[in-house]
Formats: sequence, C-alpha cells, structure tokens
Amino acid sequence: MNTNNKSLPVRLENLSKFYIEGETKHQILDSVSIDFVKSKFTVMLGKSGSGKSTILNLISGIDIPDSGDVHIDDKTITKLSEKERTLFRRDNIGIIFQFFNLIPTLTILENVTLPQELMGIESSLYLKNSKDLLEKVGMSNRLNAYPDKLSGGEQQRVAIARALAHNPSLILADEPTGNLDTQTGKIVLDLLLNLTREFGKTMIMATHSNDIIPFADEVFRLEQGKLIKSNQV
Repeated sequence: MNTNNKSLPVRLENLSKFYIEGETKHQILDSVSIDFVKSKFTVMLGKSGSGKSTILNLISGIDIPDSGDVHIDDKTITKLSEKERTLFRRDNIGIIFQFFNLIPTLTILENVTLPQELMGIESSLYLKNSKDLLEKVGMSNRLNAYPDKLSGGEQQRVAIARALAHNPSLILADEPTGNLDTQTGKIVLDLLLNLTREFGKTMIMATHSNDIIPFADEVFRLEQGKLIKSNQV
C-alpha cells in the first residue's frame, strides 16, 4: 500500500432526499445534519428501506440530494460536477457492498489491481500492494481464481482488499456481512475492523444488525428520515 494514511471527517448538512411514486412523495431523508468523526468506526442502524444505502450513496457522490450538502474534509461533494465527484471517489473512497460486486471476468488479483491501474499507479507497485493485501485477508493462495470459484466469505475478503487497495481515506460499507452466515460474517467484520484501524481509516457502515454495535465507536439510528445518535455503544 502507499504511504498516505490521511483519514477524512464527513459532515452532512441539512441533507434531504425523496422519491416520487405515482402522485405520492416519499421522504427518505429529512434535513439530516450529522458529523462523522475521522479515524472512527461509525455504524448507521436501520431497517431495510430506511435510507441507509441512500446516505452512503450521497456521501460517495454516486447520488445527489434534493437539498443540503455533503462535506468531506475541505470538499463540498454536492457542489462538484459528476466527473469531479467520480474522480474524488476514485482517489479517496473505498466502497464495500453487500453483494461483493467483483468483476466475474477478472481473476482475484486483477479485481484488486484494477482500482490502482485506473489511478495510474505504477504496475510493479500496484502488484505488490495487491498481493500484500490479499495475503492480509488470507487469499494469497487464490490469486488466479475467478470470483465464481469462491465462497461468499472469500468473495467479501477480496472485496475488502479491493476497497483498500488504492489506500482510500474513507471506507463506506453497505451491509458487508448481510449475505454471510453468522460465523463467516464475524470473521469478515473482524478482518475489516483490523485492517481499517491498522491504517487509520474513517469507516461508516450501514447495517440492520445490532450485533455490530459493540465494535463501533459511534452508533446512529435512522428512523423516519432522521439520523439519531444512539447511546448504545
């Protein structure tokens, strides 16, 4: 990995998002204002459909709000063009999805090297970074395997390596253990926490599982479009 260990604070300012279904307006987020502290592991709890993934998409710049702003460090993400948001996300954010989203036609090693190739990192360096990370997640013996040959837990380990490969300052995790059995989910969570804390990352995780609360530095609950800080840490 490269030597940039900067972590980033995230601030949501009066963030609102809704969608229209027929003639009905559904409010997903209602003027949410929250500070996520840098170098901390923050959990957002909420039932399915409550808007957790929407918040992550807004933070990453994949989506834009109907009103309000997202600030990451000294950047106002919501004021950037789509191209600028894409470049910022590429350089600063690692995303871990519930459904792994590995590219099926690429080997495990190629899946992890791809984000670094897109950043223009020298091939000798990104190969070393990728192999080192895959060793850390226990996948160094499967470098040439394809995703469909791996178990769900193995695919999520590769997804974690891929998300960390370009040394992002901010990690966004969307139900990263949601498709795994309890034992495998705990292994993956421990791995993710150890890696992000080792490299001093800011991590925000969306989940419906209360089991993750004991591991968090901060917990917020998303209810009726509002993000409320919980004392349950």
